[in-house]
Amino acid sequence: MTTLGTPLSPSATKVMLLGSGELGKEVLIALQRLGVETIAVDRYDNAPGQQVAHHARTITMSDPAQLKALIEAERPHLVVPEIEAIATPMLQELEAAGTVRVIPTARAARLTMDREGIRRLAAETLGLATSPYRFCDSLQELQSAIDDGIGYPCIVKPVMSSSGKGQSKIDGPADVQKAWDYAMAGGRVGPGRVIVEGFIDFDYEITLLTVRALDASGQVETQFCEPIGHVQVSGDYVESWQPCRMTPEALKAAQHIARTVTEDLGGQGLFGVELFVKGDQVWFSEVSPRPHDTGMVTMITQWQNEFELHARAILGLPVSTALKSPGASAVIYGGVEAQGIAFDGVDEALRVPQTELRLFGKPESFSKRRMGVALAFDADVEKARTQAKLAASKVKPRSA
Repeated sequence: MTTLGTPLSPSATKVMLLGSGELGKEVLIALQRLGVETIAVDRYDNAPGQQVAHHARTITMSDPAQLKALIEAERPHLVVPEIEAIATPMLQELEAAGTVRVIPTARAARLTMDREGIRRLAAETLGLATSPYRFCDSLQELQSAIDDGIGYPCIVKPVMSSSGKGQSKIDGPADVQKAWDYAMAGGRVGPGRVIVEGFIDFDYEITLLTVRALDASGQVETQFCEPIGHVQVSGDYVESWQPCRMTPEALKAAQHIARTVTEDLGGQGLFGVELFVKGDQVWFSEVSPRPHDTGMVTMITQWQNEFELHARAILGLPVSTALKSPGASAVIYGGVEAQGIAFDGVDEALRVPQTELRLFGKPESFSKRRMGVALAFDADVEKARTQAKLAASKVKPRSA
């Protein structure tokens, strides 16, 4: 039996989120609907999640001393990492000491915080199919890796980054220096190491949301949402849809890969497993032990969206991955560089049939910063994609 307390009382069930952007905000809302006391932590004040949590805290989460001091002061029951740039060795230390439970586990947080840990686990330990890859610490090593077998075209990414930051495609020798410089500028924790991957000629890529939650007997059970198709530009998602049509063989292979990697990572919660697909063949790409940006589509397609699934799973509650309706999402970018912006055209966007909007409330806009998302549902996935993109195009951020 799971018992939940009352917020702001001695019986409170307290959950701390490390990272409070748009995805963390939705997790916090899902937790609050279940009567959980929430603590939203981020590197800057007034992050989206901090605007809705019971408590807002601003620290440098990659600083072990700051992170330890905050967790020991707040004493949450659960710590939920929502970004990569966190002092995960300290989380492991605190978990080992019994100070806190980390979601899904401190080991999983450490392995997935950078691309090297999770890629080596998937390819070298678990034997899953991946693109060919090498890790490089210098421009010279990058060029050697390409020349010695990776070849052109290839993809270069910082080992620690998100939303496509620092990622680029190299088509020939003239692109190598530029790709290296871009990766150095885009890493989450300063310059350093990159991964270079051989290019896979895939048909499409998907996110398979995978949930590890307790069943009626108290055992961890793995469930899958319908696959989510998505389009990325320079590694950054711009639209997604659910369900994504796959062959039965490809879906079976995708579920096998997702089950294998998430069972090894362990714990409870929702994982976003990214996969490349060509015909019936499937390759592992990445995994996040938390809700995924492409999974924002589930806010209109599923009875329990990815944030509700994560909240329920980490609290030991039953989950349902059932689809409510096919649907799609499309990103709304800031378009301007400004502190505080206004959104024109919200009324016009919502006049597009069967659509919804989520404006994230980020206090600062950048030209390519994700500031909102348009959602659409329809029995025809392609129509939903068209409607979501139409609604997104109607919203016009501007400097206030």
